Amino acid sequence: MASSLSEVGQVPSVFQTILVLDFGSQYSHLIIRRLREFNVYAEMLPCTQVISELSWKPAGVILSGGPYSVYQDGSPHVDHDIFKLGVPILGICYGMQELAWINGKGVGRGDKREYGPATLNVEDQSCALFKDVDHSQVWMSHGDKLQSLPVGFKTVATSDNSPFAAIADESKQIYGIQFHPEVTHTIKGKNLLKNFAVNICKVSQNWTMENFIETEIKRIRKLVGETAEVIGAVSGGVDSTVAAKLMTEAIGDRFHAIYVDNGVMRKNETVTVKKTLDEGLGINLTVVDAGDIFLSKLKGITDPEKKRKIIGNTFIDVFEDVASKIKTKDGSDIEFLLQGTLYPDVIESISFKGPSQTIKTHHNVGGLSENMKLKLIEPLRELFKDEVRHLGEILNIPEDLVWRHPFPGPGIAIRVLGEVTPEQVKIAREADYIFIEEIKKAGLYRQISQAFAALLPVKSVGVMGDQRTYEQVIALRAIETTDFMTADWFVFEAKFLKKVASRIVNEVDGVARVTYDITSKPPATVEWE
Repeated sequence: MASSLSEVGQVPSVFQTILVLDFGSQYSHLIIRRLREFNVYAEMLPCTQVISELSWKPAGVILSGGPYSVYQDGSPHVDHDIFKLGVPILGICYGMQELAWINGKGVGRGDKREYGPATLNVEDQSCALFKDVDHSQVWMSHGDKLQSLPVGFKTVATSDNSPFAAIADESKQIYGIQFHPEVTHTIKGKNLLKNFAVNICKVSQNWTMENFIETEIKRIRKLVGETAEVIGAVSGGVDSTVAAKLMTEAIGDRFHAIYVDNGVMRKNETVTVKKTLDEGLGINLTVVDAGDIFLSKLKGITDPEKKRKIIGNTFIDVFEDVASKIKTKDGSDIEFLLQGTLYPDVIESISFKGPSQTIKTHHNVGGLSENMKLKLIEPLRELFKDEVRHLGEILNIPEDLVWRHPFPGPGIAIRVLGEVTPEQVKIAREADYIFIEEIKKAGLYRQISQAFAALLPVKSVGVMGDQRTYEQVIALRAIETTDFMTADWFVFEAKFLKKVASRIVNEVDGVARVTYDITSKPPATVEWE
């Protein structure tokens, strides 16, 4: 496929950008999040980024932490051209050690690992990076440390185990800190990042969703032109709905939204999507009932990866078939494809983490075949989920939809463990509906990040009406998370779970027992498959 919109237009110049170079830290994405919390735009690229290949100049550069040792062969190192940019640089943990390694190599293994809270002793209160950041708790996570000061640097702060907890070469505006300001355990970490971005880099705090809408609509119109038309898949979730509404605001009914009912959607999903998107938001919508096609191809399949691939490939086939039948006003071919990619997806694809094991296949429209020759438009690819929700509110998308829990592309097919049949889908669907209904009645929906019912491939003995039953088991799952990379199970009151279990067993034919999943992520994933 052709380039995406953001690759074509790059970041609009109205948003000055802090560049975060990622060395594979589990916290790298949090640096971006913290900067955006005070309306500073930031983007992440791998630490191996060749600076001369950037088509834009950052206002400042942050080097993230990482799991490596700078002195070992094969460890990642930054392009030295960052020092030719003439912009402020901040190194965090491994990033600070990288700065020291480049300027004298005084890095080695510490006598002991420093992991967890530490007290920071700020010795130089005049340092611009530490304005309003005094002696406070910080979060350390390192085994290596500086053995000596790099050439041209001074010591700004220490901790009990780190004589060089913060260093600076203020004449060049280069700073290094051994701790992680991006995590909430560092009490004044956000102040420090703000000092770097706003006070030192002089970045404008103009990254707001109101400004984003204005600039993105202009960018879409410039790219698409006055006659070209766009297609895109919608699922009824917040991401695809916000993307579709934004596209409709930009080019009106030249955008064609396609909703494919794959037979494994939530209860009343198709009716709700049509009412909300078509009638409520004025989105040009085509609804396709393809449930029989999907379910027939899933017959006899029990392996979760095979389920995902079958659903993904079938979706592509159905989508392409429908798209080929859409007629443009001037009879020309459709040129563009809308996709609701979010920034966490982008981060996952560009993070410097080396080869990693595939936990599960993610289903999206990105698998469309090359011969479609469509150009990708991804207007949300620079946004986190909370920013998408705020954008949806500004676009007057109903609150229930804006705050709706995520729903997997393969739908209930991966919540029916074992073979997916119409009967099994109905059981899981009805149980899920009851669970979510009770969560909303209890006023807990916004406190929970995601909740669902899974149908297990086991049967259990029960008693109903003085008769022995031997029927299936439903597992309920509800989690709390900020980024879906880690998650904790939600703690319900016992009486709530008792009520939900009673309703499911009594109202859903085929269920004899209900359990509640109390496994965090990791070691578990959010979904069961």
